[in-house]
Formats: sequence, structure tokens, C-alpha cells
Amino acid sequence: MKTNVRQSKLKHAKKTGYRTRQRTKGGRKVNRRQRARHGSF
Repeated sequence: MKTNVRQSKLKHAKKTGYRTRQRTKGGRKVNRRQRARHGSF
């Protein structure tokens, strides 16, 4: 059975995911900071 995902949740995921953050300079900085703190993720 397929569970339904509310669109707003999908939108949020698209805007805040790892790949999305890689697209801007600031986002890469965030990813780098997270990697430094938690190891690779």
C-alpha cells in the first residue's frame, strides 16, 4: 500500500535537502559545517 505524502512536506524536503543546499555557496558552507560536526552524513 502506498502512503500519501502531503505536498507541503514534499516541498519542504525539496527546499531543505542535502542536494539543494549544495547548489549555493552558503548551502555548501552549511553542509561542510555539518560534516565537520557529525562526520559524513
